[in-house]
Amino acid sequence: MLPPGDPTERRRARGSASRPAGRFENLVREHESDGWDLVEETQLLRTEVVTERPRSIITRNSSPDISFDRSINPYRGCEHGCIYCYARPSHAYLGLSPGLDFETRITAKPDAAELLQRELARPSYKVAPIALGTNTDPYQPVEARLAIMPDILRVLRDWNHPVTLVTRGRTVLRDLDLWAELAARNQALIGISITTLDAALARALEPRAPTPEVRLRMIRELSRAGVPVRVMVAPVIPVLTEPEIESILTAAREAGASTASMIALRLPHEVAPLFRDWLQRHKPDMAAHVMNRVQAMRGGRDNDSRFGHRFKGEGTEAQLARQRFRLARRRLGYHEGMPALDCTRFGPPPRTGDQLSLF
Repeated sequence: MLPPGDPTERRRARGSASRPAGRFENLVREHESDGWDLVEETQLLRTEVVTERPRSIITRNSSPDISFDRSINPYRGCEHGCIYCYARPSHAYLGLSPGLDFETRITAKPDAAELLQRELARPSYKVAPIALGTNTDPYQPVEARLAIMPDILRVLRDWNHPVTLVTRGRTVLRDLDLWAELAARNQALIGISITTLDAALARALEPRAPTPEVRLRMIRELSRAGVPVRVMVAPVIPVLTEPEIESILTAAREAGASTASMIALRLPHEVAPLFRDWLQRHKPDMAAHVMNRVQAMRGGRDNDSRFGHRFKGEGTEAQLARQRFRLARRRLGYHEGMPALDCTRFGPPPRTGDQLSLF
């Protein structure tokens, strides 16, 4: 059971209700009533943004579960506040809570484009698609003000570097011209995640993310601009959103999505108790049923972090969900697999005074 939240904080559109300590902390702080009936002044909980100036911006990985080996995350933490977000435990490395701190204490990397330019220019660099938004959403609300992404995209465009994106942020449409330019060279693929088509459920699960209707509009506008779009039915939550697999795929296909993928709900580390607390607050009559189904897909546990299992789950119900997804994808005419992006044009942008190529 999670500790109660701070009674002096007014939370508006937040996923978590408290600040449970991260798994590395030695001390836990809880609010207790002292018995005095004094009315304390409350304050609206606002988002705080601090800057980070790292030495490098490209993160490497060797996971066998994912198709890319490098990524860029312009932000730590995410104001969307999705209660199920698998990235919440990363805030524990900063000494912050994966609960409310993850949603309200955001770290931005304003020098991301400059660092990227420097890393691409290294003679040892070997080109392969860079993935954006693999941990937290680069188009979360604060991006509308800080505008880190356009500079990143300009560097990638100038170097003819292929890029993929996972987002649910509407600010991606602000950069539509840059994405269209990259897509015209077969160097861009955008994934839009849709958890549910139920606006009320989406608001509770993802309090500051765009509504399902807006996300379908994002797919439509990106597709019209020539940007290939993958709909990501993710995460699939048993009982709550699992019945919508076919309807999400149908709506996204009608909006213009050309490929599709599905990921089962993951509850690593601190996410499991946060999600259980959310169920008790929002869906108390379904909480036990949902968690029983989750555990049926995870070998009797809340989470299974093994490679090859963490994204798919196991057991009869997980297999049936994947089969439903594959049949619907085929019936709706989605492309199988993801399009290969062009890496052959990569190279430094021309500089003033450079000799023109003969070919």
